[in-house]
Amino acid sequence: MSRILIDIPEVQLAELTQLVEHQQRPRAMLIREAIAAYILQHKLEQGAEPFGLWKKKKPDGLAYQKELRAEW
Repeated sequence: MSRILIDIPEVQLAELTQLVEHQQRPRAMLIREAIAAYILQHKLEQGAEPFGLWKKKKPDGLAYQKELRAEW
């Protein structure tokens, strides 16, 4: 595990301290969980993007699909 040094506003540090005291868990653990949740959220958002043929036809993928199948 690597260590990093970050600067956060005093207000956020105070709120984090309250969470630490309330949950009786280490601050580092809460920060790691927050980072993991942030990464997961952004991975899901990126995964929701259309890919392949659909990417160029975002507005109406179903109409595009029917158009392609009509050629068969």
